Amino acid sequence: MSKPNKDKWIDISKTFYSKTNFPNCLGAIDGKHIRCKNPENSGSLFYNYKKYFSIVLMAVVDANLNFIYIDIDAYGREADSSVFRQSIFGKMLYSQQLQIPDPDALPLTENNIQPFVFVADEAFGLHANLLRPFPGRGLNNTRRVFNYRLSRARRTVECAFGVLANKWRVLHTTILVEPNFCDDIIKACCVLHNFVRKRDGYNYDEETDVHNLDNLTTRGRNVNRSGIDVRDNFADYFMADGAVPFQYRML
Repeated sequence: MSKPNKDKWIDISKTFYSKTNFPNCLGAIDGKHIRCKNPENSGSLFYNYKKYFSIVLMAVVDANLNFIYIDIDAYGREADSSVFRQSIFGKMLYSQQLQIPDPDALPLTENNIQPFVFVADEAFGLHANLLRPFPGRGLNNTRRVFNYRLSRARRTVECAFGVLANKWRVLHTTILVEPNFCDDIIKACCVLHNFVRKRDGYNYDEETDVHNLDNLTTRGRNVNRSGIDVRDNFADYFMADGAVPFQYRML
């Protein structure tokens, strides 16, 4: 998986906008538990909140369900946003080493300049380049629409995990090998996933939502002030120039 440069990131964002109506989006992020056997003398390192042993697969996915980046170094018990912060990709994002393009005007506007962002669920910390849903039940219409629009973009990573697990069925069961070998198997599945996607095209039908991979927990609550402003700006945009007719059925 080659490291994207600025031109590649822009291509990814254009595809995201055409397929999910979410502008300036560079990828969807999520993590899943992959079942593994408990290695000797490992204690509870691999024991997760679901009461089984696992390795965490952290991934960034484009709108064509290809893996842009994967990380398979975290133990099962590290099941929150700390997994992402401690990953190589997370460290590069927070230290501005990803060659992310400069902020650009959102579609149909001239002066609404916003940064390029990744989308994730509530398990991840809010950041200027990483957006998550608004929390809480008492949401107003603007926030409810934003959460819906973000979920449409974020669904790509869920679909990618579904395609991955249903194509490579070893991920449906406990992988009965040592952790290092298990890491290699998972990496191979992800690389083969990308190969098959590019070989067979991106529009074939496949079961994408039924898989045996569990989500991370939602303990991550880190908030960045600039992230709050960026999320508010996107939310306002989706109710104005960036509105689409089908979003109002979520109100």
